[in-house]
Amino acid sequence: MKLLFTLMLMLIASPKLAVKASSTLPMQGSFVKATDPNISYMGRTCVKYTDIVSFNYPGTTILARFTGTSLKMVCRPKTGYFMASVDGCEPFKVAFTGEKDSVVTIACALQGGEHDARIMYVSEGVFHRPEFRGFLLDKGCRLTKPAPLPSRKIEFIGNSITCGYGIESVWQKDRYEEATANHALTYANIVSDSLNAQHTCIARSGIGVYRNYNGPRNGDKKTMPWHYTQTLFDHPEYGTWDCSLYQPQLICINLGTNDLSTKNYSINMYESAYRKFVSTLRGYYPDAKIVLLTGPMLGEKENELQKDVLNRIAREFNDNGDRQVYRFDFSRQTGELGYGASWHPSFRQHQRMAEELLPFFRELMDWR
Repeated sequence: MKLLFTLMLMLIASPKLAVKASSTLPMQGSFVKATDPNISYMGRTCVKYTDIVSFNYPGTTILARFTGTSLKMVCRPKTGYFMASVDGCEPFKVAFTGEKDSVVTIACALQGGEHDARIMYVSEGVFHRPEFRGFLLDKGCRLTKPAPLPSRKIEFIGNSITCGYGIESVWQKDRYEEATANHALTYANIVSDSLNAQHTCIARSGIGVYRNYNGPRNGDKKTMPWHYTQTLFDHPEYGTWDCSLYQPQLICINLGTNDLSTKNYSINMYESAYRKFVSTLRGYYPDAKIVLLTGPMLGEKENELQKDVLNRIAREFNDNGDRQVYRFDFSRQTGELGYGASWHPSFRQHQRMAEELLPFFRELMDWR
């Protein structure tokens, strides 16, 4: 079973019926390159190849305002899944899963005039090398200056929970499928939309701050602190990210579930790596408020250990004069709201997480 989405103007279908890319659609109309200045992006992107925008973090979002009655999107084969919305209507899922270069229709049969499109990448794209190549508009139509991005900026740093692993599944014994992952349904995106904030998601399933899932007791090299400086996750050839390009007012760290999820961990090494990572982030973002989160998945013992560590780290920063480091704990999941794949939080659990976090953020940031 899968959660149901409303698709394009009163069409309802399961996510399994996501709009598929088609290699047979003709490349007719006005083509607009992905690097056109009238296209806005939220999230880490880069242009390594001429006129092609690359990315691989979930939550990366493409925004455009266009004239005409239709909009088509061109991506690299197997780029993955997006959630698209036109003129604020209910989002629907778009799939680029074919073997060949292809085009997918985002909107058709619209009334003439200007329209706004918001297209969020909701997959974990580390193995796909996602590329957005451009839009196809009606012949003679064009992009116009897009609406300004929200002034409020959040960054979520996390693991599979923040990615949206298995969120469309409703059976905890389901294995991971890319088709059931969806960052748009996560607490991170719900909170950001509710606050009218743009957000970036720097997250990957299985990642830890000192030790990745089921890693050695003495830790892994390629943990989040190692990856964080890269523009694209696990692809250093795309260059180092320039943190000045996106200065969040609020940073949320949700790391520790993988560090502590199997028994072969060192709580002291976790604490040391976490403290160092917070210090690193403070260097990049001197004015941001940083919130240290505990997730809903850990067992009672590890959950309490993590709380103790994060409380201690936040207190130490405050005692040393940095009074912009805060703490927040999500409720532990009990199963009453169901589970996603591999015991991950369900969509309803993510909704609860957002309901818990929103009042805290509104008060903290005075974002009423």
